[in-house]
Amino acid sequence: MTTSNILASARELAIRYVEDSRDLLQQINRAIWSYAEPSLQEYRSSALLADTLEQHGFRVERGVAGMPTAFVASYGQGRPVIAILAEYDALPSLSQKAQPVREPVTPGAHGHGCGHSVFGTACIIGALAARYAMEQAGMGGTLRVYGTPAEELLVGKVYMVRAGLFEDVDAAITWHPGDKTGVTLGSSKAMVSVRYTFHGRASHASASPHRGRSALDAVELMNIGANYMREHIKEDARIHYVITNGGMQPNVVPPEASVWYFVRANSHADVEAYLAWLDQIAQGAALMTQTTLAERRIDTDCHEVLPNRVLAEVIDRNLRLVGPPQFTDEEKEFARQIQATFDTPAEEPPLREDIEPLREESSGSRGSTDVGDVSWQVPTGQFRATTHANGCPGHSWQIVACTGTSIGEKGGAVAAKTLACTALELLTDAEVLAAAKKEFEERRGNRPYTLLIPPDQPPPLP
Repeated sequence: MTTSNILASARELAIRYVEDSRDLLQQINRAIWSYAEPSLQEYRSSALLADTLEQHGFRVERGVAGMPTAFVASYGQGRPVIAILAEYDALPSLSQKAQPVREPVTPGAHGHGCGHSVFGTACIIGALAARYAMEQAGMGGTLRVYGTPAEELLVGKVYMVRAGLFEDVDAAITWHPGDKTGVTLGSSKAMVSVRYTFHGRASHASASPHRGRSALDAVELMNIGANYMREHIKEDARIHYVITNGGMQPNVVPPEASVWYFVRANSHADVEAYLAWLDQIAQGAALMTQTTLAERRIDTDCHEVLPNRVLAEVIDRNLRLVGPPQFTDEEKEFARQIQATFDTPAEEPPLREDIEPLREESSGSRGSTDVGDVSWQVPTGQFRATTHANGCPGHSWQIVACTGTSIGEKGGAVAAKTLACTALELLTDAEVLAAAKKEFEERRGNRPYTLLIPPDQPPPLP
């Protein structure tokens, strides 16, 4: 049997496996959806995914890179090594029932407003399908699933890269829930997450204000300086912050205050430059208030995505083989009711049932992902599948609602099939892998991969 015939047969086996595993996909998705665990606290979600892989013949290493909820699962042996990247953390304050009317399951709790419950689930089901097809077809090579926590904080993959866990990988593939189906061929924003803490001197705010020095004043002046800085940075850059500690009560001059910043730009080099400028603003705020900049901690530092057209074309080919998700009238009506809650006019159709063409590369994204750091190590490809109503705002309760239903799971099934078929093609086509590696080397060039995180700093566990 020729290689092409072996691959065609393996793809059919994988697609059928996913079809036969719809109940398992639903079971896992809805369990993780209900857990809705915060970044770096995805204990039950991670365990469910890792346990499922282990029960189906994968060798699982847990707690890698200093993160209890990170894991690497492997099947097979030898080269090539193909990686599937799975995510499963939820977002704060987005708890929501699986219905088109706003109603939290638990007020103030987390919810899967980025669709990561079905994200991680589809990666696992796709890996099981590929593993089954590999066994039946007698394929060599190694298939790996990387359980990457805390994507919403851009932490997991950064620390896993730093730990050297991708050094022998030949290619990495992943997907993301969305309101469209298609291959992503574009970049993202690099980002640094940094916290500043100021120390002042406590005093009675009314009886003896002259004896106090307000750390909160330093934080507020720093934020004012950062807002003036915005006028003089590139249009692609973003700077946003929250005050995480502003004092305890008004009649005590705050002796300590903290602020947390995300600094983004289309290139990591620009992020480095803006961070240096922000550091100067922090020092100036301390001088103006006669306080001390007591701590400056970088939690994570992620890079922009290096796209790979070779892998994009492979994924696009397999996505079109699988086909887009198809929805029932009932599911479309659910999506219309979701759209009725938007503050902008609804887009037609309520659920997309097509595959977008593979377009030329975009100039950049407004978001960030730690997939970028993997893409600086190995050729990496990504795609999207429709899992929620057309036009849903990102990180919203509307996405939570859709993800916990058959709408999210139909998109997840398409993703699982596409991941499996793409992995099988990469395991059997050395020429494609060589071309992807050549493109990767050309795009990265001689640019070094540098991390602003101290090399001995552990992950920012809660």
